[in-house]
Amino acid sequence: MSTDTTTERDFQLSTKAQTLANYLREEATENGGEIYVKGKFISDEVGLSAKEIGQLMRQLQGTFSDLTIEKWSYSAATTWRVESS
Repeated sequence: MSTDTTTERDFQLSTKAQTLANYLREEATENGGEIYVKGKFISDEVGLSAKEIGQLMRQLQGTFSDLTIEKWSYSAATTWRVESS
C-alpha cells in the first residue's frame, strides 16, 4: 500500500514497521483522525506481539509527516496516541 505522503525514509523501514504504520494510519483515518491503542489489543490484527509493537511504535515516532505517534500513558501496558493528518 502506498500513499502520496510516503517519504524516502519510509522505504528504509522493515516490513513489520510498514505493516504497523499502515494499520495505524487506516484506523486513525477511519476513526476521525485519532486513536488510542495498546499493543496487546491490536497484536492479533497486525500479526505482531505486543512487545514487537511497542518497539516499533518507538521506531515509528517522527517517521511520517502524516502520522503522529506519541506515548500517552502507562497502566498495565503503554497506551499510544496516534493521529493521522
